[in-house]
Amino acid sequence: MMSRHWSAWLQATPLACVLGVFLLLPMVVLVVVSFYDYDSVQVIPAFVLTNYQEALGSAVTWRIYVNTLRYTLIVWAITVTLGFGVAYVLAFEIRNRTAQTMLFLVCTVPFLTSNIIRMISWIPFLGREGLLNTALQRAGLIDVPLEFLLFSDFAVILAYVHLYTLFMITPIFNAMMRIDRGLIEAAIDGGARFRQVISQVILPLCKPGIAIGSIFVVTMVMGDFITVRFMSGGQSASVGLMISNQISLLQYPAACANAVILLAVVLMMIAAITRIIDIRKEL
Repeated sequence: MMSRHWSAWLQATPLACVLGVFLLLPMVVLVVVSFYDYDSVQVIPAFVLTNYQEALGSAVTWRIYVNTLRYTLIVWAITVTLGFGVAYVLAFEIRNRTAQTMLFLVCTVPFLTSNIIRMISWIPFLGREGLLNTALQRAGLIDVPLEFLLFSDFAVILAYVHLYTLFMITPIFNAMMRIDRGLIEAAIDGGARFRQVISQVILPLCKPGIAIGSIFVVTMVMGDFITVRFMSGGQSASVGLMISNQISLLQYPAACANAVILLAVVLMMIAAITRIIDIRKEL
């Protein structure tokens, strides 16, 4: 029994060391520096609450957090809808496994390029003189170019959906592939309609996939900054962009304080998701 006990500890030691060095230690440094003071040229080791007071007491900061949460909720709603629809078609409408694999790989093709390239590719399409506005004007559907397509909240949300929908499709598709087709046939034989099969059979069995995809999308949108910077044209802001700007101005303690607050908000959101859907129990 003792040898098994020590063997288990020895097996866990390498992973514990990796997590301690690359996760726990940086988090400890982040929290410590968030209590430091600073001026225009240096970081001053001290224990002050100024950074948190300025972050939590600023109306501008609160508006940025609300704006980031708004982006997150909208993107989550769109990606979960698209992810469920695409995953359903791949899992249940495409019966050939080879075709399923090929179509799934098609979904991953955009991820062979960087996020920045994919975002920049929207600019010539959505711009005032872009392909979409030009096509709509030539078709006689609009008289003047649509201004809201680029450098707006619409452009930011569109880019987020483009970037992160696959992270919702993959876990939902994986959950759907594990569903016993006999359950669906039994529901249909019992007189269930299509909507009832979706809502009472498929959707409950896909809850772990939806939860995992939601965690991916929420964490990435909450921490993203480059998408807002490029696609809003400086007309909007997010918490990640605010932290990036503070770092560029050498305001490291203030950036760390906002990072700690952001981490707390994201952890609460993840806790809410896992409380609604117990991933371990469902799996």
